[in-house]
Amino acid sequence: MSTLSTHVLDTTAGVPVVGLRVHLGNAADQAIAEGVTDDDGRVRFDADLPGGPHVLTFETGSWYAEQGRETFFPVVGVAFRIDPARPHHHVPLLLSPFAYSTYRGS
Repeated sequence: MSTLSTHVLDTTAGVPVVGLRVHLGNAADQAIAEGVTDDDGRVRFDADLPGGPHVLTFETGSWYAEQGRETFFPVVGVAFRIDPARPHHHVPLLLSPFAYSTYRGS
């Protein structure tokens, strides 16, 4: 079993994305947990996650609307696989209004 965290950065402004809603689900689209990014753009899910596929869903459209901005991607979904041999997984999101990128962090 493993834990999970994420970190969202606004690459156009070079700052953390604060107040973004993030949902964690499993491959069967069942909700596991949700959170909101803190002042450093981070959310830590302390749920003990089993191995296998999971999805992080970032509510980018509503966050951009709250900032008075628009985005091409109203929702960003990142599918990934939990390796039960790793005690923790980190999935960062680099975000701009018209692009995003992610990677397996440490």
